[in-house]
Formats: sequence, C-alpha cells, structure tokens
Amino acid sequence: MRALLLPFLLCLTAGLNARADDGPRLLRVDHYVPVKSTVPAIAGQTTQIYVREVVLAGNALRGAAAKPENVVLFIHGAGTPGEVAFDAPYQDYSWMAFLARAGFDVFAMDMTGYGRSTRPAAMNDPCNLAKEQQPAPCAASYNQNMTTIASDWNDISGVVDHILALRHIAQLNLVGWSLGGPRSGGYTAQHPDKVRSLILLAPAYNRGAPLDPPAKVPANGVAFNTQSHQEFTANWTRQAGCPNQIDQAAADSVWTAMLESDPVGATWGAGVRRAPQVTSWGWNPAVAGKLKVPVLAVAGAFDKQVAPDRVRDLITDLGSPKKVFADLACSSHNALWERNHLLLFEASLEWLTKGTVNGNATGSVRLGY
Repeated sequence: MRALLLPFLLCLTAGLNARADDGPRLLRVDHYVPVKSTVPAIAGQTTQIYVREVVLAGNALRGAAAKPENVVLFIHGAGTPGEVAFDAPYQDYSWMAFLARAGFDVFAMDMTGYGRSTRPAAMNDPCNLAKEQQPAPCAASYNQNMTTIASDWNDISGVVDHILALRHIAQLNLVGWSLGGPRSGGYTAQHPDKVRSLILLAPAYNRGAPLDPPAKVPANGVAFNTQSHQEFTANWTRQAGCPNQIDQAAADSVWTAMLESDPVGATWGAGVRRAPQVTSWGWNPAVAGKLKVPVLAVAGAFDKQVAPDRVRDLITDLGSPKKVFADLACSSHNALWERNHLLLFEASLEWLTKGTVNGNATGSVRLGY
C-alpha cells in the first residue's frame, strides 16, 4: 500500500509546490460576455463583448473571495481597444499588470465595434468611411454613426453585471481614458450603487455638451473611421514637449498590438485600426454634478486632444465630495504609454487603496515636476 501511495503523494506535493511557485505569475484570461445589443444597426441581437482579465496566479488558484476595492474594470476611449490601451506589451507599461501585481483583479473591455468584440457588418465595408479615408471613391451602404453613448453604456452594464456575479461582489472600480470618461462617468451616474470609485485619464468633457440625445439617433454621417500608423505617430508626436517623453520601442509595440486586435483592418493597405463613430450626449455639468463617488482625474501637461483645462472643469463640476485633479508632467493624451507612466500607475494605486494621491483626498496635485 505504501508503495502505491508514495508516487501519489509525490505528485500531490509537486502539484502544491507548482501552485505555490506560480503565485507571483500573472494570468491573462479571455472572457466573452454575451450582451443584448442596443447598437441601432444590430439592436436586439446577442453580441459578444471581449473582456481581458489580468490577475496573479496565486489569487486565481486560491479562489479567494474578491473584495469590491480589489476589482477594477478599464474602459477605453474612441480609438484604442481595451487590451491594447491598458495591457501594453512592453516592459512595465501595462497598467493592468501593475495593478494585478499589487493584488487587484483587473479587467478591460472592448466596446461593440472595437478589438475582439462583435463588429457590425457595416464596419467591414470601406465605402462607409469618410471620403478622404476610402481606398477608392465609392457609395456608402450605411449612412449613420455606428454606435451611440447609450449603446456603450449598455455594453458596460452587461460587463459590470458579469464581473459582479463572477466575483460575488456588489461594487467595483472603473478606470476610463478619453471617451472612456463619458462612458464610465455616464454609466456611474446611472448606476451609482455599482461603482466604488472612478479614475479618469484625460476624460473627454465639454460644458456645452447636450444633455439629451439628438433628434436622430444615431446621427447621420460616417459609420466608422480608421487610423494608419502614420496618423497614429503624427497625432502622438505633436504632443511631445519633453526629451525622451516617448520611447519608440514602446510606441512600436502598441501599434503592433493595435493591428493584432483588428485582423481585418490589418489587411487594408499597410494596416489600419478601425473604430466606430459614436453619437454622444449626456455628459455635461448636469450629469457630473450628480456623481458622488470619489473621482481622480489626471491630465497630461501636453495633451492636445483633451486640454487639461477641460479636465479641471470636470473636477469643478463633479458633485463628488472626494475628488482630486492630478497634473502629470511631460505627458500627452497617451500618458499611459510614456516615460511618466509609472507616476500615473502609482497615483491610481494610492487612489484605489487609500482614496488619496500624495496624501490628498481633495484638491490638486502635481506629479513629476
């Protein structure tokens, strides 16, 4: 009997040791969340929303019960899908990995029309691009914007509910970048019970934005847009105000990941990334004033896409009693991929764990000066 048990015990011990050794290793888990779409072109259809999870293997293997403060969902902006934006495959540039190594269970989602999520068929037709982006002049088969801010909120709702059920929690934290500001902020205004705190990087905000949807939803116009490598680079480099602000190897890795997330766009010409055109409303002082959750808003000093003053306006207009504006030195709209990225990541970690940045729960802070 002992002879039979010994190999079993040795295998069991080896398995336990392997699990212990795996503890510090990061796991990346793909989720596809079914959502009943409200995107006008495919309303009522069940779409698949791609969600990437990054978590320490030790936490995943132990199956420990999650705490709301330790679960984070990243919401991307108008062009870059979530797994590319927040899990950059270069050195220590992954914001998701940074928080996961600190013990967080971290998720990032792709909205309908982005990355690995469902893309409506009209996005496969280059005739539905603006004339100047078409490879050759042709008539559009679809003459409206592809998605709306409301369909984005619906996607977020489906993913949030999935994560809450998966982790047996009632709340989580949201991090939004650029158009991810109206997406995550608008969702939070509608579901304040499900959001513990907000972190917003360069959140799009305009005090004159409409509260209500336009008469025609989605608005007339192009269905989607593309961005080439040349356009990506030009838009970024015009925002460089410091030496060595941009690491070219990091930029190259991001673009490579961008094309990998869009196998169809990668075949158009030298390769482009596609993104839906969004009809937006409902993110202005009236909505911001209703938010009561703690909010950290970060602006890159050289951001030419969302001016830092617009982020300051948002902080002023928020109804949250705990709110901090962080001015990040030597940074553009793409601060998360630049040399001061760790200052951003560290500020987000302090906000999530302590509700402060540099010890401040309100007011303004300067990072990297």
